[in-house]
Amino acid sequence: MKAKPGFNIRKVCGENIIVAEGKENIDFSNIISMNESSAYLWQKIQDKESFTPEDLAKLLTEEYDVDEATALEDAKVVAAQWVKSGICEE
Repeated sequence: MKAKPGFNIRKVCGENIIVAEGKENIDFSNIISMNESSAYLWQKIQDKESFTPEDLAKLLTEEYDVDEATALEDAKVVAAQWVKSGICEE
């Protein structure tokens, strides 16, 4: 998986919001709000060439008090949501 370029996270009124920037995203009209842990993951994968749900799970276990199995299930859900919303590609 890979994060699509031009989608950056911003804090707006206390909420983590994905903002589309650049010409290729000029028609982006959806607002994507992220909770604290998904915002943390988004920030961590921005400079990566690619990532897997397993990579996301490792980041979660390093930052939060969560077991590997739960982290992996959550990471799979987050990754699927990112693909569905168009901010990531497989």
